[in-house]
Amino acid sequence: MTTPVPSATAAAPGSSATTAPVRQTLLVLGASGDLTGRLLLPGLGRLVASGAVPGLTLIGSGMDAWDDERWRRRVADSFATVGADGPRESEVLRGTRYLPADVTSEEDLRRLLRDCQGPLVIFFALPPLVTARSAAALARVGLPPGTRLMLEKPFGVDRLSARSLNNLLATLVPEEQVHRIDHFLGKSTVLNLLGLRFANRIFEPVLNSAHVACVDIVFDETLGLEGRAGYYDGAGALVDMVQSHLLQVLALLAMDPPPTLHAQELRGRKAQVLRAARLWHDDPVAASRRARYTAGEIGGRRLPNYADEPGVDPARRTETLAEVVLTVDTWRWAGVPFRLRSGKATAAARKEAIITFKQPSRVPDGLTGYEHPDRLRIGFGPDRLGLDLNINGPGDPFELEQVRLSADFGPGDLPPYGEVLRGAFEGDPTLSVRGDVAEECWRIVEPVLAAWKADTVPLQEYPAGSAGPGDSLIGEVTG
Repeated sequence: MTTPVPSATAAAPGSSATTAPVRQTLLVLGASGDLTGRLLLPGLGRLVASGAVPGLTLIGSGMDAWDDERWRRRVADSFATVGADGPRESEVLRGTRYLPADVTSEEDLRRLLRDCQGPLVIFFALPPLVTARSAAALARVGLPPGTRLMLEKPFGVDRLSARSLNNLLATLVPEEQVHRIDHFLGKSTVLNLLGLRFANRIFEPVLNSAHVACVDIVFDETLGLEGRAGYYDGAGALVDMVQSHLLQVLALLAMDPPPTLHAQELRGRKAQVLRAARLWHDDPVAASRRARYTAGEIGGRRLPNYADEPGVDPARRTETLAEVVLTVDTWRWAGVPFRLRSGKATAAARKEAIITFKQPSRVPDGLTGYEHPDRLRIGFGPDRLGLDLNINGPGDPFELEQVRLSADFGPGDLPPYGEVLRGAFEGDPTLSVRGDVAEECWRIVEPVLAAWKADTVPLQEYPAGSAGPGDSLIGEVTG
């Protein structure tokens, strides 16, 4: 077992003190997988380029029999996608290594840990069940003091397995050293939402059930399966997006103001919201919708039926679009429906939260054209604010029309994966998902998963390149 190196080197008596950078090691388990190349390494490249992790040692490991050269090519190619090709990045490339290993084997894990120097961050770029087996093996092996663990969602495969994983991780390191990654919680997104809500008096007083009719949190994308059947066909849109990302956004939109942005207070406020969240009328059949795409065209690209995609098992009846309606039973939000929806292969990308306000008690006689309620729109790609208002239009001053006031949020210094990596390297859990919150997210969707498994909710279809099936589910369940 290794131990962390000190944060500075001691100077000899009579000499001037010099401070050496802390040499940290990032050990990536599952390094040859898709997630590592597509998301983790580009985020790391930008983080290294920023100078935030001087002296970083990067070690990749996995079942594939790669050598150092092939791994370096993967790292270099991923860094290049974000323009990370400076001297700091070159130093990481020169020192990075790949060590083939069974990440569930105690012997192999001991060998990996012997090659790690300094404070250690372990990133589990693995499926949930393999992550649990690897963590169990590490519990038997033991970890260097101060080790931090980074886990990719989903955290477990249901509430029971999430709780079991949390109990296992607690035997390895304290909760504050467990970083459950949800890149939707990148620092700029979190701070944009909190700044909008709590630093503007005109919004916060009306964000409650007295003024809000409904809230939509939508993440639709034009991409299809894109070769990810190995993971996606076993997860589906509900687990991949709603159970994780969109519930985290809901928590930020619905939580009460924290006194500070310290991790304990911010994560505590999010937990309060999710403990109060449940399906609308506790009815998973009426409050959920599932569908999958059929053949169609998007932007000149032909997509086959999802069921015909390579690697898909049609018998699983995996959904590519999921929609649920929730209520948040707090004083602030009781009675307001929250719709969470995510779909693949839709006509247009739509990544936003929309707060729809109730209509005025009465519009004076003589004003015409009023049709649409006021809406506050918060975009997540690009990060943009929009406010839809009704004003007197040009020409006839008695006729109203809706206009949109818009502004861009300030971009963050790093992409989301760079931000969550920096949190782990700095020992700051603010952007990570706390263990009890991971369990609450499974509790919320478990009735839906059970209803879908029992086939009491029909699996609808929609052509790739369409808007998806039906109208908003909110209108159907609130009638």
